[in-house]
Amino acid sequence: MMKTRKFSWAKFKKHKLFALGLAICACLLIIPMLHLPAWGTTSKTKIQFVSPNWVAENAKDQNLRILDVRNLPLDYIDGHLPGAVNIADIAFRGPREGLPVQYWDNQKLGQIFANSGVANNSRVLVYSDGRDVLGATMVAYLLERSGVQDIAVLDGGYKGYEGASQTVTKEFPKYKISRFTVRDNPTVRVSLSEVRKLIGQKGVTFIDPRPADLFQGKENLWVRNGHIPGARNIPWPTFTDAQNPHKLKSLDDIKKILADKKITPADDIIVSCSTGREATLQYVVLKHLLGYPKVRIYEGAWTEYSTQLDLPVATGPEKVS
Repeated sequence: MMKTRKFSWAKFKKHKLFALGLAICACLLIIPMLHLPAWGTTSKTKIQFVSPNWVAENAKDQNLRILDVRNLPLDYIDGHLPGAVNIADIAFRGPREGLPVQYWDNQKLGQIFANSGVANNSRVLVYSDGRDVLGATMVAYLLERSGVQDIAVLDGGYKGYEGASQTVTKEFPKYKISRFTVRDNPTVRVSLSEVRKLIGQKGVTFIDPRPADLFQGKENLWVRNGHIPGARNIPWPTFTDAQNPHKLKSLDDIKKILADKKITPADDIIVSCSTGREATLQYVVLKHLLGYPKVRIYEGAWTEYSTQLDLPVATGPEKVS
């Protein structure tokens, strides 16, 4: 004969409390994970400089998107890489709370990339021309910042590509507007409040890629002129070819420049320039080409820093101990 068990309210409450405890523990473990970048760790992102031949070798890749970020539309109309979409690098920035040339919010950045045919899983090649290599590295940085994992910059830019007798076209590409969701990666940048804490800290190195006269405060351009105390001045053109600024010097030459400035891979490196654009070239080279493990950008740059009257400003040549 089957025995009938009596219902025990005490046992029910005990089991109910146990289940509730498990649920709370699960929430404590899972909720913090929801704040992690959805695309994974920063080590999965790759930015490389590629040759004109690379373009031909990858031309049939249906997942490759090419962004021509030259600022003059007539340059693009006169000739561009096959399949390239023109979106001027100046389109990625605007005013915010009175400060000029700040990066647009994530929603607007996502719209720009989507309208350019870029999806979250796209491979993206970016190029410009001449000194506007800074626009190309800036857009490459913003792609990484937004969660894209496979990014390339055309070494030599349009001039180098055309000079290598590669195919150019006047035809506009046909494509569908993509869906792009910005998966913000905060590990690539520092805020003003973080900069306040990092100034003078052991192991922290600020690199300033502006011209020497701006760095030293000789030009009366800003509210306050000079540089972040302790910063190393490496004007960005020192990384590039004198005849074609869109082409990098050899990595061995760049390593020597860094060694002369006593900058090592062990440093916590913050690159800070005038408006957040120049910094992107050295950020890409140090982090992605040389493999320095901790490199970030101060996006607010001197545009923001110079307005903070309580922050220290140094003038004259850099002081390297």
